[in-house]
This record gives sequence, structure tokens and C-alpha cells, in this order.
Amino acid sequence: MVYFFGFLGGLALFLYGMQLMGDGLQRAAGEKLQKILEALTGVLIVGVALGAAVTAVLQSSSATTVMTVGLVNAGLMTLKQAFGIVMGANIGTTITAQLIAFKLTDYVTLILAIGFAMQLLAKRRRGKYLGQVLLGFGILMLGMSMMGQSVLPLREYQGFVDFIGKFSHNPILGIGVGIVMTVLIQSSSATIGILIAMASQGLIPLEGAIPVLLGDNIGTCITAIMAAWRANVTAKRVALAHVLFNLIGSILFVTFMGLFIKLVLAVSPAHDIARQIANAHTAFNIINTLIFLPFAAPFIKLVERLLPGSDGVISRKPIYLDVNMLKTPSIAMTLAGKEVVRMGTMARHNVELSIAAMEDMDSRKIAYVLEHEPVIDALEEEVTKYLTQMSETQMSRELSARHTGLLHACNDIERIGDHGETLAKKVRMIYEDNVKFSDEAKAELHTLGQMVLEASGKALEALEKDDKKLAEEAWALCRQVKQYQKEIRKNHIVRLNEKRCDPVAGFVMLELLINMKRVSDHSKKLKKFKKSFKKVLTYGES
Repeated sequence: MVYFFGFLGGLALFLYGMQLMGDGLQRAAGEKLQKILEALTGVLIVGVALGAAVTAVLQSSSATTVMTVGLVNAGLMTLKQAFGIVMGANIGTTITAQLIAFKLTDYVTLILAIGFAMQLLAKRRRGKYLGQVLLGFGILMLGMSMMGQSVLPLREYQGFVDFIGKFSHNPILGIGVGIVMTVLIQSSSATIGILIAMASQGLIPLEGAIPVLLGDNIGTCITAIMAAWRANVTAKRVALAHVLFNLIGSILFVTFMGLFIKLVLAVSPAHDIARQIANAHTAFNIINTLIFLPFAAPFIKLVERLLPGSDGVISRKPIYLDVNMLKTPSIAMTLAGKEVVRMGTMARHNVELSIAAMEDMDSRKIAYVLEHEPVIDALEEEVTKYLTQMSETQMSRELSARHTGLLHACNDIERIGDHGETLAKKVRMIYEDNVKFSDEAKAELHTLGQMVLEASGKALEALEKDDKKLAEEAWALCRQVKQYQKEIRKNHIVRLNEKRCDPVAGFVMLELLINMKRVSDHSKKLKKFKKSFKKVLTYGES
């Protein structure tokens, strides 16, 4: 039992050290990893390289894959780009095994001391982060040493030795064990670490370790599957591609196990099982990627056929803007107006989902808002850039007024999107902290939410149709929102004073009221810029 506890303690130190390393490397890199992935080009090999680099920094292929699934779900990345990153992530995660394989146990205390000193004495943040990396690596190696010492007595247990020996003769069993271990621990690097610790004590040969290693690669796909479970079809395809990539690769390598072992032995030091396992892990992922690269296009088509359907992703890129039309300001204004209206529809939809989530606490609605809010920000940037370019052209007084109006409307819509995002985060906090509202407060929030949605919808309609009557109706509705919000605040203070409302819930409610009112305020501003939009918007629709 003592040895078992020692093993658990070693595993805990290993995982904690790996987390410290990943956090330190990520911070030292400037915390720009997601932006790097977003800027990915359509070149597949670039995706592989970036996936490997980001995973080496994060120290987790699962983290990279989950991030990729999120970007795909938000429409920021295509399936082809994502597949490149997935393949690269498998390569990047082998860095941990390579570090482990170098016998640095004798220097653990020195590494820990240097890391601690850097964290304590470094004046610059990057120096402190690098100190954290060394400290994490030292803790990781200490955990490895503890696991190795803990499994040492198992060499005397014949039942365990016989079970491990079966891996060499029954690779399917080894793959199954690798899958189960990785699913349970939620870390492929930890599984490899355990494998190296056991092999270093003579408990498992290379022939038995490789099947477990292959199963480890399949097991790590579970995180991507969980991340894509409630995502759009394209994100689900990323998870499926990840599974098939590792599954097909494992089948191929099991089929040619003899040749693969010879290759590993040829490139690894003799009698160094740790290096052999680490090299086998790296070689499998590199060779598997090289095999798949020429067949990436048909493989993606296969995935799309296996998982058909529409992705439902909102395009991050403008649909209507055309730089070729800038020389014709009237048409360019038409296109800009259409894009602003499209952007406004997205922002209002996010607000609608956030308000709906207040009542049903649907995490999917909250996730949708948080994933798609960057789309609104990106569109605002593109529309503003387009309108700025348009200002360099000769425009009539009327077009100039419309131009200014669109710029302001674009900004107000972006702010509506921001408040929709804030509402979603507040609702998530309500759900996570189990904040309870009184029935009276719930009814007031519901009524106010519906009023805000009606006012914002009317304002957008007035903007699109250039309808004076609709604009007046929108203005009147926004005034009603303001008045009712004041009434709710008074009622809320009364409930607080009478101790009919929890103070924490009261604070959250005030935040919700403020953000819903601001959605209405920005909607009211839209009616100011309605001049002659009917002519503009209908011009390009003929």
C-alpha cells in the first residue's frame, strides 16, 4: 500500500510539474497562442508546424485540440486548417517524453533550486516565467523518480509480470490498456511517463510498450470528442478526424510492428529503454503525419462524408463588402449598409440568447454567445476599415452624412455585442455560483428582457428600412425600457431592505439591469442615423 501511495504521489507531482511548465511557457510566449492559430494560413504544412509548436509550449495536445475545436466552432478556422494543427499537436506532445527520457534525475535538486531562484530574484516577468518552467520540470522529474521507485517491487510479482508480457504477444490488449490509462488520467504525457518509469525498472519491454503507446495516442482523442460534443458539425468533424488519424495510424503500425521496432532500435541508444520509448513515440507521430499529408484532401472528404450536414458557422469575414466598388461610393455605401445590418442582427441574436439563458440556464446558449462575439468585433473592424477607405473618395453631402451615420451605427452595434457577451458571462456566473432570484425578480427580468429585445429589433428594422415611423416606435420603446429599469431598481432596493433578496443575488441583478439598459441605449442611438438608408440599401438589391 505504501508503494501505491508513493506512485500516486509521484503521478501527482508529475502532472503538477507538467502544468507548471505549460503555464510558464505559455506566459513567456506572450499568451498569444490563440491569435497565432487564428492567423494560420491555408497551407497544411504550416498548420502542422504551428500545431507542434503550440503543443510544445502548452505541454498538452489535448489543450491544443480543444482550442482548435473552439476556433472551428466559432468559424475562425476551416476543417483543413484544423486537421493540420491536430497532426502537429500529436508531434508536439512528444517533446515531454523526450525530456523525460534524458536521465536528469541526479540534477533534479539543482534544477529546482535554479527555478526557485529565478522566480524569486528575476526582475522581469519573462525571467520569472522561465524560472517557473524550470521549477515545473524539476517537480516533473521528481515525480518520475518517485513513480519509478514505487513500481520497482512489481518485478517480484509474477502475476503482474505475466500480464505485462502479454502486451508483446497481444498488441490489441496493450492498445486497450493505453486507451484506458489516458482516458482516466486525461494526459497522454503522463501515460508515457508511467510507461517509461515501468520500462526503466525492467517491467515492460519495448515490444510491449509500443502497443500501449499507440493506445495512448487514441485515448487522448477523448478530450476533443468532449469539446466537440455540443459544437457545430465542422467542430465534430475535427474530433472525428483526430480519432481516425490516430486509429488508422495505430492499425498500420501494429501491422508493421516488426519493421517499426527495428527502426526505433536503429535510431536509439542500445540498452536505453527510456530513450527507445520516447523515440518510438516521436517516430510514430512524425511518420504517421508524413503518411497522411499527401492524402489530406481525400481524407477530409471522407470525414465530411462520414459526418454530413451543414456546419452552421457564421462567417467571420464580411459578405457584402467589395473593395472594387469603392470607386463608386453609392454602391459601396449600399454594401456597407448591408454589412452593418448583418452585424446588428448577430449582436441582437447574442443578446437574445443571453436573455433566454437567464431563464433556462442553457450552457449551450452561453457558449454560442462567447464563441461568436469575436465575429462581431472582426466585422466592426472590417466595416470601419472599409468606410475609412471610402472617405478618401469624393462623396456628395448626402453620402457623407450617410457615411458618418454608418460609422456611428457600426460602433453602437459593436457595443451591443459587448453587452450581450457581458450578459452571457453574468448568466454563467449565476449558474456556476448557484445564485437564486426571487420569483418577483425573475418576472421583472423576463419583462425587461422582452422589452429590450423588442426595442433593439425595432431599431434595427428602422435602420434597415429607413422608416421614420419605425424609428419613432423604437425610440418610444427605448424610453419605456429606461423607465421600467428605474422601477425595477426601486423594487429591488425595497426587497433588499426588507431582506427578501439575497445581497449577492441583488448585486448580480443590478449588473444585469445595467447591461440590458445599455443595450437599449445603444439601440436608441441607431435611429439618429437613419437618413435615406432606404435608397442606399435598395440600390444594390435590384
